[in-house]
Amino acid sequence: MAARTFTQPSSLGDTLVQASKMSGSEGNDATRSAESAKNSTQSYPSEAQAPLASHTNPESKPGITFAHEESLPKLPIPEIESSCKKYLAALKPLQSPKEHSDTIHSVQDFLKADGPLLQEKLKKYASGKANYIEQFWYDSYLNFDNPVVLNLNPFFLLEDDPTPARNNQVTRAASLVVSALSFVRAVRREELPPDTIRGQPLCMYQYSRLFGTARIPTENGCQIGQDPTSKHVVVMCYGQFYWFDVLDDNHDLIMTEKDIALNLQVIVDDAQEVPIQDAAKGALGVLSTENRKIWAGLRDVLHREEGSNNSDCLNIVDSALFILCLDYTEPLTGADLCMNMLCGTSKIERGVQVGTCTNRWYDKLQIIVCKNGSAGINFEHTGVDGHTVLRFASDVYTDTILRFARTINGSAPSLWASSSPDPAKRDPDSFGDVQTTPHKLEWTMVPELSTALRFAETRLADLIQQNEFATLEFPHYGKNFITSMGFSPDAFVQMAFQAAYYGLYGRIESVYEPAMTKVFYHGRTEAIRSATEESVDFLKTFWGENPAAQKIDALRKACQKHTENTKICAKAQGPDRHLYALYCIWQRAIDESQEMASSDGWDSTRPSSPDPSGVASPNRNSVLSENGSNISSSSPPAPVQHSMPALFADGGWDKLNNTILSTSNCGNPSLRQFGFGPTSADGFGIGYIIKDGSISICASSKHRQTSRFIDALESYFLELRKLLRQIKRRGTSADKTASRAREAETRPLASRIKSRGRLILGDGGKQHTPAESLVDDDDDDGLGGCRIPPSPPSFPCLDEVSSAASVDLMGGGRLPPTPPQSPPFKPMTAVLSCSRIKPIPVVKTVRARTKPAAAVAKRPIFYSS
Repeated sequence: MAARTFTQPSSLGDTLVQASKMSGSEGNDATRSAESAKNSTQSYPSEAQAPLASHTNPESKPGITFAHEESLPKLPIPEIESSCKKYLAALKPLQSPKEHSDTIHSVQDFLKADGPLLQEKLKKYASGKANYIEQFWYDSYLNFDNPVVLNLNPFFLLEDDPTPARNNQVTRAASLVVSALSFVRAVRREELPPDTIRGQPLCMYQYSRLFGTARIPTENGCQIGQDPTSKHVVVMCYGQFYWFDVLDDNHDLIMTEKDIALNLQVIVDDAQEVPIQDAAKGALGVLSTENRKIWAGLRDVLHREEGSNNSDCLNIVDSALFILCLDYTEPLTGADLCMNMLCGTSKIERGVQVGTCTNRWYDKLQIIVCKNGSAGINFEHTGVDGHTVLRFASDVYTDTILRFARTINGSAPSLWASSSPDPAKRDPDSFGDVQTTPHKLEWTMVPELSTALRFAETRLADLIQQNEFATLEFPHYGKNFITSMGFSPDAFVQMAFQAAYYGLYGRIESVYEPAMTKVFYHGRTEAIRSATEESVDFLKTFWGENPAAQKIDALRKACQKHTENTKICAKAQGPDRHLYALYCIWQRAIDESQEMASSDGWDSTRPSSPDPSGVASPNRNSVLSENGSNISSSSPPAPVQHSMPALFADGGWDKLNNTILSTSNCGNPSLRQFGFGPTSADGFGIGYIIKDGSISICASSKHRQTSRFIDALESYFLELRKLLRQIKRRGTSADKTASRAREAETRPLASRIKSRGRLILGDGGKQHTPAESLVDDDDDDGLGGCRIPPSPPSFPCLDEVSSAASVDLMGGGRLPPTPPQSPPFKPMTAVLSCSRIKPIPVVKTVRARTKPAAAVAKRPIFYSS
């Protein structure tokens, strides 16, 4: 196998791709605007903008994927007064009058003293950056020390393949791999049409970090490594690792779906030859679930000798396009499927862990396929949000269907602007230096690794047992019904979460939902604070003895407020990211002043307050010297004490950022469920998908009556339908949404014959009346996000932009500690020498396309030693 270098992606301020280089100066900002970005995309032919079936059109040209990047507007820095006002509004529903009064005084002090100075420092810092929050955001993820499983990584559960015969593991997996590789090809050849909202192109930067990328732990926080030339995949089965090449140097596929299926079947057969209890002893994927610093030390053991077997094997895994996990289990319930996709199963047999939790590698994008063909995606969340991975999942699912359609009708369309040449018809020499036969990675299990694996597995089993999942697939109505009643679907569902929680606990808690900000250059998310004064009024009205009309009126006002807040956040004018950036700027100034033994204007006679939120930023609890060692408090001169700015020292900062209901709206008909773990020990992690005629919800918690919460949601949805129908019936005569056909029924009948027969009434005894949407569907497109990282103050969790709603994958929670600066990335290099691959015949053989179909020979699976 050719030498591969596992390198760091372009720095955050550098060029995305060569085709979309910035001019390099701030003078280029004049061309940065939504209109400029839109015009740059529209300069491409319609076939390139929407390439469905355009692969037959020679006029389709590459380059559209990143064509608008240099024109996208920069993420704006809000005015500090505006952010503080919105911050107070978000806190008011959560505080007592006394608490809120104290917070108001703290904010006033902040605006008089530290705030303006921090704002100027932030503007100065951002002047040379592509995005003022980006580095702080990456740091919040990369300096998160706890395991990423159940804390950061979200999951998607795909719908089953609509063709039942294809819902078996090998067939489904091969189909998904081929479609995923077609997506990789479209991104690398810049033929993937950009995401848009109402014709406005979105930032596509995250797609460059989706493949061949891995999270790399170090002693000083994690880094993101990437092999931009990666052309192989790694397959995990029974905790064992296999790999083979799938692309050539031109990013074209070198294997057909049938060839890949043959490889996968051989891998499954080979993996089964090792007793599962024995395989578990070498399932090194479990180490990726460890605390990040522990995992960093174990990686040092693996890399102890450069060019060693373990070092090469680790680099093969890190640099793979993605990981394909083939599970031996067949989860049947929705909750079990969601658990399997998020964290795997824990099952002990004869004292050995044999659950699917050992068949994962959480530092990379993973496609997971169960024995019965159920499939999902689990992804490392640092560099990509849910909206990005949703596009990948949706296109992959769609392509599997279209490719099957083309086997029936050759003229069926394709998603891609161009397609790879048929591998079966290519000259094998054109593939270049590739290995299409599967190779098994056999790790050298030194004592340190064996011991660490055992401990890591027990800690992972504990973590899995500490969490529970419950799902709701509500079939009675969805987006169509909600919009026909005049509500934003996302706002409607957000109020349901608060109502169900209030009905169970009688409390108003902090609610987080991410809003996507990819209309800006390198935009990620902003936090929507769903608990408002209007929502509190609705909760009290709904659970009180009040008329239906009054309850619905209160709901309407709460939904309107939520939609208004969502639109503000989608414009990057929410308070959370801005205030978090100010917090990071303050912490950075403290760190710099400590290093210089000077206060830089931050002197105070009182010690700094303890971390009020646990959200913490860079080096919050310990002061580090430039070389990383602790500065002794006893050595002269005595350390200068610094006061925390009043806003961050106030209890409201902690209150807002302790997210109890961390929510995210992310999905479309290609998904069955999506979700993530709870971001607070006392909270729920709620992923939801609003479809035309149904609503899917996956809730997780650390055993906080999750099933009961789901039951409360279902009861609420049914009760709301009852109330809405009551109001609708009373206003039938004035119903402006009734169709012309129904209006005709109110006229005198033309004949006795037409009055014959019994009217068929729907639920509730009301005639079904086709209704026009009272809410513009665009209100639900693109404004929300998927789960975000532990949201800057309140982060972690994925989606198709949904109405006034969320799309960042991890919906909310505590932000991991954020150092002022990421440690310098040290690229890893490793020569993956073919001398390490020794052929060992296996009973099963696989056919690989390295020569024309008619002359394909059977070759054995190979093992590395």
